[in-house]
Amino acid sequence: MVLKLYAAPQSTASESLRVAQVLHEKNVPFEFIPIDLRAKEQKQAQHTEKNPFGQVPYIDDDGFVLYESRAIGRYIALKCAGQGTAGLIPDQSDIKALALFEQAASSEFANFEIHAAKIAYEKLFKVRLGFPMNEEVVKGAIDQLNVKLDVYEGILGKQAYLAGSELTLADLYHIPFGTRLYRAGLGDLIDSRPNVAKWFNALLSRPSWVAIKDPRLLQEEGSVETERRHSLHFSMSAWEYLCNCVIQGQGSV
Repeated sequence: MVLKLYAAPQSTASESLRVAQVLHEKNVPFEFIPIDLRAKEQKQAQHTEKNPFGQVPYIDDDGFVLYESRAIGRYIALKCAGQGTAGLIPDQSDIKALALFEQAASSEFANFEIHAAKIAYEKLFKVRLGFPMNEEVVKGAIDQLNVKLDVYEGILGKQAYLAGSELTLADLYHIPFGTRLYRAGLGDLIDSRPNVAKWFNALLSRPSWVAIKDPRLLQEEGSVETERRHSLHFSMSAWEYLCNCVIQGQGSV
């Protein structure tokens, strides 16, 4: 039975994209099942049985149900360790490599997303809903990100990826909110730091990301520079296309 990803177009810029990209990296076929957040489908009993918090995304892998995007990504990477991109989670027998991965994964959440998410909420979500932006919150988050990304610049000046020489989930998980910084007009937080920019641009060039972003919003499909300018924005129609198809491995939609 093909793995099912239950998610919603409204959440594609973060959690759902995070899961979809890992599925592509590991060449795992999946079916996208749309959940209508406007109709509060995620709060209905048939869904709260799967995710008691009434949120998306979650997966159903032949009867095994799992929610929380980071947990799903880890599950996929470990279950399918022998296929697709190797090393998204280091071999469990290499304790030091695994510890460095956990360090990088913790950093992604505590030192990057927690601040980038505040910016996205204030400058994108609240503005779109017609609510006033809290400039103080935005300034505080920008100040924090400047400090944290200076540290990133030093780390990435010594190694290709956050956990060492190999790509891991910790790197990939930066893409959804990293692209939102560009949408918020704050791409210079990344571009002004050569090592961070080189690392992030390499992530955006990966076939797994190219496969799941909406190419119709790019002037030049596959161009990292264009992706940085336009950044991430999934239209409803793009996900309506995905809703009725099975993704057959990396790089194909």
